[in-house]
Amino acid sequence: METREHPYREAWNKGKLVGQKAPLKPKDIWAIRIHLQNAHEVRDLAMFNLAIDSKLRGCDLVSLRVRDVTHGSQVLSRAMVVQRKTQRPVQFELTEPTRTAVAAWIAKAALRSEDFLFPSRLHDSPHVSTRQYARIVERWVVAAGLDPSAYGTHSMRRTKATLIYKRTKNLRAVQLLLGHSKLESTVRYLGIEVDDALEISEQIEI
Repeated sequence: METREHPYREAWNKGKLVGQKAPLKPKDIWAIRIHLQNAHEVRDLAMFNLAIDSKLRGCDLVSLRVRDVTHGSQVLSRAMVVQRKTQRPVQFELTEPTRTAVAAWIAKAALRSEDFLFPSRLHDSPHVSTRQYARIVERWVVAAGLDPSAYGTHSMRRTKATLIYKRTKNLRAVQLLLGHSKLESTVRYLGIEVDDALEISEQIEI
């Protein structure tokens, strides 16, 4: 028997980004940081902090070299990389906790300037692969007591961008930080919903 969708029933995914991974909340960030510090996971703490600060896609994060984030023996407070997907440069900040964590990892792993920041422990890959990175993120998420199906590598990229947008409502700033060429991409990426637009509208008195 042929079944037809009810003509007035909205699609369950209407207006939603299917498969979009949720950003972490500040309490989740701290839960993961504390877990990694207590477990003395020096590499993972550097990777996590850098993932949050840099807002880079996984492919760009794992292919960072030491020289991308350092000058001499100092870890930079600002860095710039060319994104693989768009071939456009994007700048990011490294906060003090991130600089400390990255410096500790470079020292522990005895990395040189031209080395990859996160070298692979497997012989067939020069640096951690995006697949390995996804598994590492899953470990972090589980350690924080979160549902691993709701979070992923893009959660790392979206976390700080979402917080910046919520606090400032400055879309242009977020667009620059994410390295998007179009503002519409940023709107879509942040998943700015109608509720958000209405909330802004309600605060405007005429």
